[in-house]
Formats: sequence, structure tokens, C-alpha cells
Amino acid sequence: MAEIIDTRIEPDRAIVKACAVLSEGDPVAIPTETVYGLAADATNADAISRIYEMKGRPRFNPLICHVSDVRMAEAHVTFDPISRRLAEAFWPGPLTLILPQRPESTVHALASAGLDTLGIRMPEGFSRRVIAHFGRPLAAPSANTSGRISPTSAAHVETDLGSKLKLILDAGPAEIGLESTIIKVEDDRLRLLRPGGLDATDIEALAALPVERPEAAGATIEAPGMLASHYAPGAAVRLNAKDVRKGEALIRFGGNALPGESAAAIVLDLSPSGNLREAAANLFDYMKKADASGAATIAFGPVPNNGLGEAIVDRLERAAAPRI
Repeated sequence: MAEIIDTRIEPDRAIVKACAVLSEGDPVAIPTETVYGLAADATNADAISRIYEMKGRPRFNPLICHVSDVRMAEAHVTFDPISRRLAEAFWPGPLTLILPQRPESTVHALASAGLDTLGIRMPEGFSRRVIAHFGRPLAAPSANTSGRISPTSAAHVETDLGSKLKLILDAGPAEIGLESTIIKVEDDRLRLLRPGGLDATDIEALAALPVERPEAAGATIEAPGMLASHYAPGAAVRLNAKDVRKGEALIRFGGNALPGESAAAIVLDLSPSGNLREAAANLFDYMKKADASGAATIAFGPVPNNGLGEAIVDRLERAAAPRI
């Protein structure tokens, strides 16, 4: 089983141990402000292979490379003017940029799934300190079995991948609870490849450009989180429920009770006050709790499809999609 180090109590030991494990080519579960990541040396092919193997992740699904500062990013990707403005405004934070990979970059092609671009992000919090001490980018998808619910705590990681890992760094619950927003700039166009923890309207306001949404889920894979089926619990998922069937688990929003919920296996409310930020932070944890209730189906009440609600709805639609 994995050793778990609380970064709030032993930050120095956590960094030293993490860098030692990473240097051996083994993945480490690290906390970020979005979700917990399964991190490995992005320049080491064997280390990246271990990520794919540990998660059971398809190798055509690229990984995000996490950096400690802009200088580290510039060693591996080329910034266009708009992307640079976005990085200056929103890094460190929940924004991933898809940028051309430099020919001299040492990030291995396995991390990019053979594409000529890299997804790159500067995380906020303890993981950034780990990357700075390690001195190289870390490829880090979410620390869970591929296609399943993303982890927002060290306990989630331990339950899923603890038997496969050497080390889990515990910094408490993830602050945002949703993966990063992924943006690609093409010919002065902003394309949203994945909605996430940064509201797309904030990006539009800064860039003074509209953010174009993808035409359909499961289109050409240009970034993580674009598979049609993803973020799925073991139970079936029913969206925009208007009532609750006997024995279902219910996850609702905004304190809106549904007919039949008294017969539900469990009732959870993402945010009784209707706060989308609170809902985003609770989403994956509540999905895990509903799944653990033993219900065959999880019914979700309606969630507004605006602001962070766009990212929440995206995750729910992928969770409800036919399983791969």
C-alpha cells in the first residue's frame, strides 16, 4: 500500500520523498487545486508508461504537463500572444493551454500521444513546490482508474490506486474539485476543448474574443477529458431527473426536492444555496458517495448550464454516456 504524507504537517519530507520516487520513474499522487493528479516525470518514457498502465488509460489520450513557472513552460512550448496573456492572467490556476511543442523539448511523445502540441498548466498549491524542486515538468492526469470519477481527496486516491502507488501526498480536499479548463488558440480563435474550473466567460472577458464550444463530445482527441464516456461511476446515471425512482441515489442542486426522494437510497445536494462553486467542489465526492450507496442508478436533478455549471454539466453528460 502507498505511504501517505500529510503536506500540511511534513511539507519538507513530502517534497524530498516525492522527488525521490519521481526520480526512480514511479508515479506519485499529488494534490492540486483542481483534483488529485497521478504525476510522473514527463521526460521519462517508462515513467509515463506507468501512468497509462496504472490508470488503464488509452495511449491515444494525451496527458497535461504541469510546470512550476513560465520559464519551465517556455522550454517546451511556444506561446502565441493571446495564450501568453491568458497564462499571465490565470496562472497559477485551473487553466490548461494547448500549445505547439518546441522541437528541443524533452517532454516525451508518450505524454502528448504523438501530437505536435502539448497541454500545459501551472498548478496552484503544494504540487507547484514539488515540480519546482524536481526541476522537470510532471505529466499528471487525475489519480483514478481511467474513465471513473476523479479524486478530490487523498482518501479517494488510496481507495482506487493505493495498492499500486508508493506515495500519496495529502493536502486535504481539492479546493475547486473540477479539472482545469482547456483552451486552444488557433488563428486568433479561442476553442474550448474542455470546460473546467475556470469560467469560460472570464477567459472571454480578458481576451476580448468569444470562446468557441466543441461541436460534439467525443470528437477528435486533442486534449484530455474529450472522450465521450468519462468521469463515470459504477452505477448508471440518469440526468435532469424530474422525480426519483425507488432505490435510486439522488444528487440534486439548489435545495430543489424531487418527488419520490423519500424512497431514495441516499439524497445529496451539491449546493443547497445554489452556489455553483460549492457544487463543483462537491461533485466528484458526492458521485462517489452515491455510488457507494449500492444504488443501481444515480439520478441527477437539473443543474444550470452557465458559469461553472457548464463544466459540471459536461462531466455529468460524459458520466451518463454509453460506457467504453
